[in-house]
Amino acid sequence: MLPDLHHYYDESTGPFCNLSDLEQGEAERILADFRLRNRGFAGKRAPDYMSVRRELERQARELFMHQGGKPVRMHPHYMTLGPCPWLLEWYGDGRQLSVPVAAFDPATISFTYGDLFPTMRYQDGKPYRGKVYTLDGIEALVREFGFPQEWNPAGAFGPERYIEVQVWDDAPIRAFAAGRQPL
Repeated sequence: MLPDLHHYYDESTGPFCNLSDLEQGEAERILADFRLRNRGFAGKRAPDYMSVRRELERQARELFMHQGGKPVRMHPHYMTLGPCPWLLEWYGDGRQLSVPVAAFDPATISFTYGDLFPTMRYQDGKPYRGKVYTLDGIEALVREFGFPQEWNPAGAFGPERYIEVQVWDDAPIRAFAAGRQPL
């Protein structure tokens, strides 16, 4: 049985606020403000972060659909499979919430073994690079490799420190969304 899905966010913005839902200019303005005020991890993101993010999200969506996924959203919300307390450090006033995996239609959640950015961009020969998994696929991968949160909590063995979940539907998380400024 898989653990709950976890979402990390800053108390000041609330959960499930998503930069990708904004027009490019507005998202860039918010990121520039975060950089100026050095607000947590978001304040350290590269200048091309949003364009890279949107391209990786497009790739992940296509790969997911090729496996039978039925995304409702154009851009995913992000969660982790199981807890990853390290992510609380990304935010000035980090918070975490959990949602049972059973609350989601499996056709609307995809997974990467690690964060989407290194999973899709690193070329180190690991078998899970460049791939997006369905619920069944990630269960098999966990049986083979375990949870990165357990074998690599400090990132000493590569960039994978958690299993990322891409949530492609707002319906299961509506009760948890605060609807404030995106992060």
